[in-house]
Amino acid sequence: MDTKRLWRNARLATLAGADWGLIEHGAVLTEGEHIRWVGPLSAMPAGQSVDEEIDLGGALVTPGLVDCHTHLIYGGHRAHEAELRLNGASYEEIARAGGGIRSTVAATRDASEDVLLASGTARARALMNEGVTTLEIKSGYGLSFEAEARCLRAARCLGRELPVTVRTTYLGAHALPPEFEGRPDAYIDAVCDWMSALHAEGLVDAVDAFCESIAFSPAQVARVFTTARQLGLPVKLHAEQLSDQHGAALAASFGALSADHLEHLGDDGIAAMRAAGTAAVLLPGAFYMLRETKVPPVAALRAAGVPLAVASDHNPGTSPGLSLLLAAHMACTFFRLTPLEAVVGITRAAARALGLHDRGTLQAGRRADLAVWALEHPNELTYWFGHNPCRRVIAGGVERT
Repeated sequence: MDTKRLWRNARLATLAGADWGLIEHGAVLTEGEHIRWVGPLSAMPAGQSVDEEIDLGGALVTPGLVDCHTHLIYGGHRAHEAELRLNGASYEEIARAGGGIRSTVAATRDASEDVLLASGTARARALMNEGVTTLEIKSGYGLSFEAEARCLRAARCLGRELPVTVRTTYLGAHALPPEFEGRPDAYIDAVCDWMSALHAEGLVDAVDAFCESIAFSPAQVARVFTTARQLGLPVKLHAEQLSDQHGAALAASFGALSADHLEHLGDDGIAAMRAAGTAAVLLPGAFYMLRETKVPPVAALRAAGVPLAVASDHNPGTSPGLSLLLAAHMACTFFRLTPLEAVVGITRAAARALGLHDRGTLQAGRRADLAVWALEHPNELTYWFGHNPCRRVIAGGVERT
């Protein structure tokens, strides 16, 4: 029988409606992995049997955080390239000179699965320490069947060994590997062939691609997405980061869970995303690291009712940060999200961007993922930076130790 726990004496931010959903003197009743009741302790239905009561000391409680866009599994780092950019080289110049993603591909191919798992685990723990209970991990730094499979296996293993939900995304169409130089269409053929085998092994929850002038064309991405649809896999897309390739509209035409980056998103993409219910994932870490100046059209997305998610985009080249709270802070500072939008963006909207509708709010029936903070109000989650106010994390109804 599942254990019933009553988490009481808390200020709850349920995030279940149009505002913070604050409940003073609140309590959350969990049974096994799920929330059974939420509300003021004084309103708890009579006759509830409880196996354990936990006093949270008046702390603030929110849903567990969701990081819906990360590249946690890779080999090496790219500090040297960061120095080149700081000295004036552009992202495109570094990529075309053989750096960028390709340099991480070489390091990743040289790394064993154990090494990839160890480094990925350390990064995941950093995110988890800030209240993350669900995260996505993309492949895309192997770019061969064997190396992509190794990265996805490491991500799956990480999810089994740590108290965090891991969703895996196959990003074979991330960059053109050197052995396919000058043959992008042949590489897309390979990406589609590998997808079937990786899916058969149970390694893929979703499929992503990088639609950009330095990566893959809309027509090539459409081939990848067509294969994904045939396999019953949802899609998402790195879209409109450096230029408007109309990738968001393409992704929406395939019912994409999300389109991510979006600095150069146009009106056609916004309309298509709204019609398809595709979430916008904002990635201020890469915007900051690349010293970009063109911000995503947040006001237009907001007006269209497109869900706004925020993610760390942890990767070795353009967003090496490991703080989802900092990403939320930057989303407010750089992109003008409100604190409420940013916190929803790392909880409810981020869960939606992963196709997960069982988490992201404190409501009966949702997964019992909670984060406990040494804060008075949830707007402080986007105010403070440079320290970690998370004090306790409950994942699937069980407190992490």
